[in-house]
Amino acid sequence: MVGTPIGNLEDISARALRVLRAADLVAAEDTRRAAKLLARYEIKVRTISYREQNRAGAIPKIIERIKAGGSVALVSDAGMPTVSDPGAELVRACTAEGLAVIVVPGPSAVAAALALSGLPAGSYHFLGFLPARAGARRRRLEQISAWTETLVFFEAPHRVVEALADMVDILGDRAACAAREITKLHEEALRGSLSGVGSELAGRGQVRGEFTLVVAGAEPGAGQRPSDEELRKRYRALLAAGTAPAEALKALVRATGLTRRDLYKTLRGEG
Repeated sequence: MVGTPIGNLEDISARALRVLRAADLVAAEDTRRAAKLLARYEIKVRTISYREQNRAGAIPKIIERIKAGGSVALVSDAGMPTVSDPGAELVRACTAEGLAVIVVPGPSAVAAALALSGLPAGSYHFLGFLPARAGARRRRLEQISAWTETLVFFEAPHRVVEALADMVDILGDRAACAAREITKLHEEALRGSLSGVGSELAGRGQVRGEFTLVVAGAEPGAGQRPSDEELRKRYRALLAAGTAPAEALKALVRATGLTRRDLYKTLRGEG
């Protein structure tokens, strides 16, 4: 597994280049992106596609190649394989066959965004992409609203403003950093409150670039019982996002630790 640049092609390590040059085959999430990297460093090696849509057919071919004595380098679109790509299944398949799996560490958007944010990085939760649908996204945010560690998310440009607004509603207006185009020509890190960062991006109209969002954790004691009015507000927000009443109640149970009985009493008449 070879970590590759997340933007700037100069970020690849000497070891990664040596491994790619020595490989018999490069399995790439996107062969076109891999081709640009290989051409930049004049590496001539056969590439095959390995992605979510074809992994079932690609895995046996890769394993067959390794068993025949070849070496295969797995690369993702950017950064480390298995982070938001189907690489983990290939790793499991290889280890099940007793084949050696070696990692060549490389750039990480998560680590880079944490460094840019200025928020505590000693303990954090990486949550990948939030659900695309508003109701599911809000339920997920309810589940993690009391976590005190720094939170890190990936988000698409066409959903980032909505995701930030949901975070304000459910997590509160915490300190945050929205990093985009990390290591590229137009690298940017917007720091401030969730509402402030959201307003800045909303004001731009069209938003470009994949985002890594870093959000401060909840203050210690944030898991204490919210006020009745706060509970009603959260419940109404979930209903407005299209969440069914029963699912909204479950989300509040998970987020607050309160019993269904207690919540029923508070939310009676709310929907």
